[in-house]
Parts: sequence; C-alpha cells; structure tokens
Amino acid sequence: MGNPSARGEKIFFRIKTPLNVEIRTTVDYWDYIINIKHPVMEGKEDIVKNILKAPDEIRRSKIDKEIFLYYKKLDKLYCAVARHLNGTGFLITAYPTDKVKEGDSIWKK
Repeated sequence: MGNPSARGEKIFFRIKTPLNVEIRTTVDYWDYIINIKHPVMEGKEDIVKNILKAPDEIRRSKIDKEIFLYYKKLDKLYCAVARHLNGTGFLITAYPTDKVKEGDSIWKK
C-alpha cells in the first residue's frame, strides 16, 4: 500500500508513542483495515489509539527492523503494527491476538 500520507489522503488519526514516534493512518487506509484485513476491528479505533499511546509492550520485528508491534491487554490482547521512518510512522494493521509474537522487546510498561 505504501506510505499513506504521500498520496495526500485525509489523516484519520495521529498518535505519539512512548518511543516518541508519531504514528498516523488515513481515513481510506483505516477503511481498508476494517473492511479487508481485520473486520473485527471496526469501531475499535479508540482501542488502536490507546494501544499506540499506552502499550504494555513494544517489540521490533525480527524480519524488518522498521516494523514495530505494539501490544496491550484490554478486553483481550491486541496488537497494532506500525512502520517507523525517521521519527514518524504509519499504521500497517491492528488485530486481536492470542499471544505476543517473536521479536526483540524494546519497551515495556
């Protein structure tokens, strides 16, 4: 999908993470997440914002060092996945999960 803000789309939200990285997503990309990737996340944008703003743990992907996985236990365990680029970043996806994935833990609450 590429970098959402490079296409001049309307920003849906921007959230500053504990790593001091601002993660953003666009209205169109959020629609893609809730309609195609993870329909279970429809109506849960506040949960995703909460995960990014106040996660329980942040892990760096073993495969791609620019991909970060934000985890938070709420009514269930959720993961928000974002790419970081030079102090900013964008949401790739978000979903409920049953366990924390492999990767290097780089931040804990």
